[in-house]
Amino acid sequence: MIYQKYGNTDANVSAVGFGGMRFDESKSKAENAELLLYAHSKGINYFDTAPSYCGDTSEDIFGIALKQMADRRDDFYVSTKGMPTAIDTAGKARAAVEKSLKRLNVDKIDFYHVWCVRRIDHYESAMKSGGMYEGLLRCKEQGLIDHIAISTHLPGGQVAQIVEKREFDGVLLGVNALNFPYRWEGVQAAHAAGLGVVAMNPLSGGLIPRHEAKFGFLTDGQETATEAALRFCINCPQITVTLVGVTRKEHIDTACNVAQAAQPFTDDDLERVRTRVSDNMNALCTGCGYCLKCCPQNIPIANYMQVYNEKPLFGRSKMEMVMKIGSNYQWGLLVDRRANAGDCIECGQCEEACTQHLNIIERLKEIDAWERMLNWKLTRLAHFAFRALRKLRSRLR
Repeated sequence: MIYQKYGNTDANVSAVGFGGMRFDESKSKAENAELLLYAHSKGINYFDTAPSYCGDTSEDIFGIALKQMADRRDDFYVSTKGMPTAIDTAGKARAAVEKSLKRLNVDKIDFYHVWCVRRIDHYESAMKSGGMYEGLLRCKEQGLIDHIAISTHLPGGQVAQIVEKREFDGVLLGVNALNFPYRWEGVQAAHAAGLGVVAMNPLSGGLIPRHEAKFGFLTDGQETATEAALRFCINCPQITVTLVGVTRKEHIDTACNVAQAAQPFTDDDLERVRTRVSDNMNALCTGCGYCLKCCPQNIPIANYMQVYNEKPLFGRSKMEMVMKIGSNYQWGLLVDRRANAGDCIECGQCEEACTQHLNIIERLKEIDAWERMLNWKLTRLAHFAFRALRKLRSRLR
């Protein structure tokens, strides 16, 4: 395993971090906790979670494992988070930290993040007098947390503006081999400012492993697209930790093998990838699910957006997308939907919550048109089937 200093701190962290957002919720908390113990045995010492991950079970899962690792407390680092939109006072920040400490079964949190900063006013809210940041500073003074970091989905330029103020010890941001042309300014600025840089979504929310052939351009022919994408972040000099969402032990093994054996992307590699990444690659849904919590119509927005990914990713035609919607009705992402795309009232809450800043309302309108076409086709099919059945019956008479 590769280890390096987290920015200007004394923390010596593993290049691969354990991401606690992808647990298999069909398994018990104890079973999922075993994954943390396994990861630590493989050399991973940076463990990242947050309230609400995995149906609000992730911190509890971490707590089961970290309790068993208590005698090795100096050998690992714990990261969790709180949203400034919910934690809008110093007192609420203290309460949130204490709650996480209890759930995680630790006496301090190594890295506490001002979480999910999607707009500049979210950052400004956290930094106001008597606000979240002030409360976190008090927690730091009292030894409840060691370092304050920021977790953001802002464009690279806005990230650069924030990190230059030196208010945080580190930054957590979504960056991968597909979107790096749009996020790289933030990564470079944070690294230059002496902050630890943690990359989330290195596999674009699982998109790359699911479509290995499509992303073959990431490789040099000696590795899979997944391995190349992991190598891009894990072996990047400007990135301190790469969070890998873990569901199975194989995910840990793959990331650790990459960290152990791979070499950094060269300038030629970067240019090769840059020329192949089209403009629409940054307009893909990563399936984070934040939009699901705010839709008053209960539209499964993230599910719809995951299906929509097929259009920009593979250049699907209208009819292909109609068929894709139909197949997902039957056995895919839209089987259990409680509302359809056409039920959107354009309130805009989903777009405000979207970490990728997607034009969700326009996409839902497009999907609604596909659904209407699908329903028309199904109606016509039923009509023809009925007529054929009626003719068959008349002949049998």
